[in-house]
This record gives sequence, C-alpha cells and structure tokens, in this order.
Amino acid sequence: MAETPSVSPAREQLYRANILEHYKHPHHWKKLDRADLTHLESNPTCGDEIGIELRVDKKGRISEVGLTGAGCAISTASASMLSDRLVGLSLEEAAKISKEQVLGDLGIDPGPTRMRCALLGLEGLRKALKAGKKE
Repeated sequence: MAETPSVSPAREQLYRANILEHYKHPHHWKKLDRADLTHLESNPTCGDEIGIELRVDKKGRISEVGLTGAGCAISTASASMLSDRLVGLSLEEAAKISKEQVLGDLGIDPGPTRMRCALLGLEGLRKALKAGKKE
C-alpha cells in the first residue's frame, strides 16, 4: 500500500478543507448527454457508488467528464479531483494515472478502512477505459 507523506497539522487542515469543498461542490457532477465511455463503480462495504462518463474527441482526448452517484466525502472528493485531472488527457494518459497520484491529490492518508472509498473513482475510470478497448 502506498504511503502518503506526513504533513503538518496546518497543511492537513487545508487538505481537509479542500476535501470538504469538493464534497459539497463536486466538479463535473452531471450526467452527460452523450458519453463514449461509462462505468458505475460500487463499494459494497459502505454503499458508495460513483458513475464516470467520458466524452472523447476525434483526437482521442477526453473532452468532457460526467460524474454521478452518491458517496461519502472521501469518495466524492477524490472522484471530483480526478475528474479535474482527466479533461484534456488522451485515453492512454488517463490509463496511466496511479493510485499514488489520486492519493496525493487527496492529500491525506485515508487509512485502510477508507482506501477503497478514496480509489473508487480511479477504479471506475480504469474499468470504463478497459471496456472501451473491447469495443
């Protein structure tokens, strides 16, 4: 399991405020009219669900992201931060996003009980991309 670097209490407070902001006002939280790649990822342990929809332009770049679902602050904020990262990336670049990058964006160590929540959006992205390769 990747370790998140230790942070000062003041910096942790900033990260927590950022998580709360992304939870209350998640970015790209909408259903797309037309999506090229989609996946709904669920966490059976806590009931969180994050749907990810991607629109891909003719050059193979992600032009729009839509997120739907219901989840805790960690899963919602993490998916919101991930969606910001995705716009403009090629599908190949999106596939290379690591869990360490996602956890780094989150800025706190979610601990073993919340790790699945923190990575729910990334897992949904990976499955959407994998399903798209089969088509």
